[in-house]
Amino acid sequence: MSLTERKKVYTYEDYLNWPGEHKIEIIDGQVYLHTVPPRIHQEISGAIVYQFSNYLKDKKCEVYFRLGVRLPSGNEKSDKEIKTVVEPDIIVVCDKLKLDDEGCKGAPDLIVEITSPSTARIDKVEKFNLYEKHGVKEYWIVEPEVKLVTVFLLQENGRYGRPNIYTEEDKIKVSIFEDLVIDLKDVFNY
Repeated sequence: MSLTERKKVYTYEDYLNWPGEHKIEIIDGQVYLHTVPPRIHQEISGAIVYQFSNYLKDKKCEVYFRLGVRLPSGNEKSDKEIKTVVEPDIIVVCDKLKLDDEGCKGAPDLIVEITSPSTARIDKVEKFNLYEKHGVKEYWIVEPEVKLVTVFLLQENGRYGRPNIYTEEDKIKVSIFEDLVIDLKDVFNY
């Protein structure tokens, strides 16, 4: 299948068999090509993962970066028919039954997306709606260019409430844990 071929709806099977070097995500059957993130993207991701990893030692939750997340709609006959598979920059999963050899099936408890000029719209619109729809409890959008983190928390009505916005001088109290605080001075240390 070439990049110019069009299909009405793409699935997890297409994701697994995508040709060439391009990384993709599929949201509601539509393909989104990945670009190689800038170096600073990796530095930020590593700094956040480091703080989560230290906290999660000997706890039931796990942190991953760039792990495939399949979000089924519920009417698929097999995993290969799933029409949404994304690779968030960072995920935290507390239900180990959602983890398998292919990644995560179902909504992680927390997702962090680090924007770049080519992904900002997708992270702020498509993925925001997707993660809200699938019940991701906490969604962070990290903007390296302006050193801001926007945190959305899922409310009882199943919608994200008004966001909390943090700067490089702030610390974020992670809502899904009783006593985890992420220091943004260590994240935006560039």
